[in-house]
Amino acid sequence: MRLYLLLAAVALTAAAAPHPAPSQKFETVFATGGEPAMLHFHTDYGTGLAVHHLEVWRDRDKQLKRVTDGLVETYVAHAADGIDFRMIIVDNRKRIVTTIDRANLYRLGNFTDWFDLGHGLRHPKGAYMLGPGKAPAGAPKPFAACRWYDLVEGPRTTRVCWSTEYHLPLVIAPGGGAIWRVTSIDTVVPKTAFRIVDKGYVRMNANRDIEPD
Repeated sequence: MRLYLLLAAVALTAAAAPHPAPSQKFETVFATGGEPAMLHFHTDYGTGLAVHHLEVWRDRDKQLKRVTDGLVETYVAHAADGIDFRMIIVDNRKRIVTTIDRANLYRLGNFTDWFDLGHGLRHPKGAYMLGPGKAPAGAPKPFAACRWYDLVEGPRTTRVCWSTEYHLPLVIAPGGGAIWRVTSIDTVVPKTAFRIVDKGYVRMNANRDIEPD
């Protein structure tokens, strides 16, 4: 009789224990469908003394431009197949322009994708758990309305406040301090934003040095 009661108690306890919410898909939560065709935003990223400023212009999924600390310009354009892209990096300090294709970035071990470049959020490389979360203590106030999610990869948890209006992470905070914070957004991108000014610069084609003979 005692054994029966003990087994019954264990069964009731197991039935009453809450089940963890199933993990949501990265592509579903951080969806790009319905995002503004044109987007221009400013963000601060990094921590401590290594905080940088990034300005991004994005023309749908065709082309984008990133300017880091007002010095390094990165232009990215999709190929006709919509998968591969070409990257042109303009270093205004060294006055050097470097061209490299996505396939060769992969050969160098750089797995940056279009979503990361245009949104500032990298796809998980392995197993992960993703679900609703809360703002960590000390996190800055988001620039606009957004919803917090916890992205768990092994022992690391990254907290992301995602805007469904702009389809953009407004704050990314592994702990209390943010490593990414959007400070302004607008949906006006002039065509001149993607014009490269490189007169007198040294031009380098990294593809020729990387591609196998």
